[in-house]
Amino acid sequence: MKITLFTSNNNRHNYLINLLSEVSDELYVIQECSTIFPGIVSGHYQASLVMKKYFENVSNAQFHLFGNSYVNNRKKNIKILPMISGDLNQCSMNLLSNFLKSDVYVVFGSSYIKGELVDFLVKQKAINIHAGVSPYYRGTDCNFWALYDDNTHLVGTTVHLLSKGLDSGPILYHAMSNLKNNPFEYTMSTIKSAFHSIAERIKDSSLFTIKPEVQNKKEEIRYSRKDEFNEEIVKKYFEKEIDFNKIEFDNSLLKEPFFLKK
Repeated sequence: MKITLFTSNNNRHNYLINLLSEVSDELYVIQECSTIFPGIVSGHYQASLVMKKYFENVSNAQFHLFGNSYVNNRKKNIKILPMISGDLNQCSMNLLSNFLKSDVYVVFGSSYIKGELVDFLVKQKAINIHAGVSPYYRGTDCNFWALYDDNTHLVGTTVHLLSKGLDSGPILYHAMSNLKNNPFEYTMSTIKSAFHSIAERIKDSSLFTIKPEVQNKKEEIRYSRKDEFNEEIVKKYFEKEIDFNKIEFDNSLLKEPFFLKK
């Protein structure tokens, strides 16, 4: 089986690369690279002491769950096309042609895909991993906003078919977590849940038998933009007290939830 993955360059993204390489004969990776020091180096997020503190917590949670994940160069079945984040939509289909001959397409952490490429991927029924529980939370930093809104039961990851709209494609299932140690590990562990569930379900082919469910946009709680995630909001977030012992999952709000237990 050939798999193409559109992703980024943090530990969690490299972890997914290695994981998918274990369930594929050939893995083609289009890897968009951005700073690994958010909050310190200006980029997608502003740089400040508050933002630095926030992303240090994110980094610690990522290390605890994924370790120092480097792409396994000994695996001869991995082929990587690296590029700067944002370059993907400048690439012609011809430039990407060797990466567009796969059986399965997975998207996690790439920039917003547009034009002819997204048309192709939608037609191929590409799978998107959205770090948030759709249809309730769509946009950016969704699990942060679910915690900020005191909706701890809606922290999770959505595995859905890619669509032209952001995080709006038909849902396959939700990936959740019971690892409720702290808010950063809680949110990060739902991503790990999605990774392992996808790898398992690709391996046994059950992923391709799930009936997608169209999202009900009326259930949307928040559609977040990246400019809303700023220093002032993060300060307020740090002042919140989150009681994980009170989390009760309402599975009626979720589609065939997969829970990471360890």
